[in-house]
Amino acid sequence: MVQLAEGLSRLGTETAFEVLARAAALQAEGRDIINLGIGQPDFKTPDHVVEAAVKALRDGEHGYTPAQGILPLREAVSEDLNRRHGVDVSPDDVVIMPGGKPTMFFSIVMFGAPGSEIMYPDPGFPIYRSMIEYTGSRPVPIALLEENGFAFSAEQVLGSITPATRLIILNTPGNPTGGAVPKNEIEKLVAGLADHPNIAILSDEIYSQMLYDGREHVSLLRYPELRDQLIILDGWSKTYAMTGWRLGFSVWPRALVEPVVRLAVNCHSCVNAPTQFAGIAALNGPQDAVHEMLAAFDERRRAIVPMLNQLPGFRCVEPGGAFYAFPNVTGTGMTAKELQNRMLEEAGVATVAGTSFGIHGEGFIRFSYANSKENIAKAIERIGSLLNE
Repeated sequence: MVQLAEGLSRLGTETAFEVLARAAALQAEGRDIINLGIGQPDFKTPDHVVEAAVKALRDGEHGYTPAQGILPLREAVSEDLNRRHGVDVSPDDVVIMPGGKPTMFFSIVMFGAPGSEIMYPDPGFPIYRSMIEYTGSRPVPIALLEENGFAFSAEQVLGSITPATRLIILNTPGNPTGGAVPKNEIEKLVAGLADHPNIAILSDEIYSQMLYDGREHVSLLRYPELRDQLIILDGWSKTYAMTGWRLGFSVWPRALVEPVVRLAVNCHSCVNAPTQFAGIAALNGPQDAVHEMLAAFDERRRAIVPMLNQLPGFRCVEPGGAFYAFPNVTGTGMTAKELQNRMLEEAGVATVAGTSFGIHGEGFIRFSYANSKENIAKAIERIGSLLNE
């Protein structure tokens, strides 16, 4: 039998896709499954975005594109960042990616190695830790606590830095918790990082336009003192309901653009052409669909949290962003994985156990409210019946 490289044994996965596959298998058996597990908007990509891709295909945009991304799209990203954050970003510092994960992958590969440490949020997106372990670097979790609304504290992050720290990964608003870090904590962190100019920062801002109750997203791009160590991850998947288009962007320190483009050439060559034209249309076109989608998510958020808090053994803090609720379920007497499996198999409701997102996720379940209010209410009713048996 062929022998795999040792590093591959350290590579994890994303459990949400495993839950999705199991839910699909149950549906194929005739079961009625309500999916509150997958982190995917239940809206269609806006029509004008689809039409831009169709036009590009009809206009003959069928060939390779530059590995960094076509210039008009990188210019559109720069203009969008200026509109949203009031910052000037050169298109030369923007790299277009096939989704958000390549930015994580490349950043962690750049800085991860045996003997180094990489900090990451926990509970957090599972690919962070997976990739850190793959590189042989030591993963250092930043514990996100329920009592803090799942927002990191600057003191906590700065206090975990050691001489071996090479990269700090931050994510706000966060997956799986919906936690949003307030501006005062961001500013404390930026001030403290002045003493650590040789540590890279990966700021995952993919949910930056999904905030509620008047909260403001404070991008780390706003702090010029961080620019030489800052990598920004953002994209179209969540904001424009474009998960399947596989389109993301990243902003890099000028010194890292050439290495990351080299990695792109070795990995995926380039992002497909028509999708990039769709990305231009999304950023430059009407934003009505974005606002409508956010309003719908906010309405669902305000509906699901009280429902969860009425379930026996559940308590749920109100998420500040994204489209996830992350209730504490320790009162049920079940582990997160046990409850996840019972809700799927017995109640027909797909969710994701908090342990899929890290060691600090035990006792929690992620609910995605990227589904209709009717389905959410039906799902909570089913779970209530299960718990009351």
